[in-house]
Amino acid sequence: MKVSLATHGGLAAASNLRRPPEVLDTDDLPDDAAAELTRLVAAAVPAPEVERPGRARDAMSYTITVEDGGRSTVLRQSDAAMTRAFAALLTWLRDHFEQR
Repeated sequence: MKVSLATHGGLAAASNLRRPPEVLDTDDLPDDAAAELTRLVAAAVPAPEVERPGRARDAMSYTITVEDGGRSTVLRQSDAAMTRAFAALLTWLRDHFEQR
């Protein structure tokens, strides 16, 4: 499974436009980390997209794309409206990318 994270908007919006998404492949992770990522993705995928237009115009928004078995799932949420499951997945991904 490949998981990518793209960040959009916020006060540094111009710098985010040029930055490619960060990508993670579970094949490159230790078994326990791959299992944790798989669990977090499964929890976040069924969550409905939460959107509140017109609020927090400078809020960051995030796109997490999950490619698994020839299927692609795109999850989009923002700082202004984010489910707990999406936030947990986002935090895990950010922590992992910072450790690289």
